[in-house]
Amino acid sequence: MHVFRPIAESDLPALVGLARSIQGGLTTLPADETFLADRIDDSLRAFSPRVKKAGSEYYLFVLEDCATHEIVGTSGIAARVGGFEPFYSYEIVTERFTHAPLSIAREVGVLKVKQVHQGPTEIGALYLRPDSRRNGLGRLLSLARFLFIGAYPKRFDTTVIAELRGYLDQQGKSPFWEAVGRHFYGPDFFAADQLSGLGNKQFIADLMPRHPIYIPLLSPEVQAVIGKVHYETQPALTLLQSEGFQNTSEVDIFDAGPQVRATVSNIRTLRQSRIAVVCDVTQALPEGPHSLLASPRLDFRAVFGRFAEHGAEVAIDPATAEVLQLKAGERVIISPPK
Repeated sequence: MHVFRPIAESDLPALVGLARSIQGGLTTLPADETFLADRIDDSLRAFSPRVKKAGSEYYLFVLEDCATHEIVGTSGIAARVGGFEPFYSYEIVTERFTHAPLSIAREVGVLKVKQVHQGPTEIGALYLRPDSRRNGLGRLLSLARFLFIGAYPKRFDTTVIAELRGYLDQQGKSPFWEAVGRHFYGPDFFAADQLSGLGNKQFIADLMPRHPIYIPLLSPEVQAVIGKVHYETQPALTLLQSEGFQNTSEVDIFDAGPQVRATVSNIRTLRQSRIAVVCDVTQALPEGPHSLLASPRLDFRAVFGRFAEHGAEVAIDPATAEVLQLKAGERVIISPPK
């Protein structure tokens, strides 16, 4: 069994090791021990019961193997993007050019830098160790976040976005960065991406293009990767789309990876979830599919486990009860089978 839970201070060495193992790095999980220690501190503060509305909180979760106690994955939630530093993206807009005497009418796609303050909730920092990508663990790591959002709606915005990793070629280069970003931010895509991940966004404000970029002026090869995900990110995109997330007109400012969004009320896992009271903890459960079960507390925990209906109440098995730290008479969140 694996449990999805908030990160703890003692998880720092495992988190650093996980971040260093990510090939090509992850913007929201840079392999910097000082930053990751600060990220853990930020997360611990975010779970304070005194938080009443969406602000600058960042919630970081880990996936732990209950048998070995190894940390095999992470995922996070930013309560609201923007704030002290704006959230940057490229918005794809269409400009129309016409000249009646020559019967010319053209629509041209344009990339315009967009700055957002007090933006929506963002999910990110999703990473699962390659040797653990089985038995639906990626779904647990991703979907359990939505149950936490549903359990504490006042802590989050009514809209959730995800900015997905953009396309890299076989040499590990970003065609969009090579065509656009390097001319403004310097030659090293990963250095700029990591700097942004470390929270330093001032260089974007200082160096970003001052004028819109007309997409037809880019090569066909570069145009083709705008809004295209990294091959390792395709499963995450497919999962989010199945949850009700839709493409937007915005892409990442560095690699042109797509941004998707959904309203909280339309997210499938939340729409199909419910809260029940545990009436019994027993081994005598009928065989059936495993469902997503969670404890609706700030010390949030979620697993894939089985339950049995008893009217409006449910019974769960002892292993699930132990991992979720639940006993008879307490509430449990139940979402559809995996």
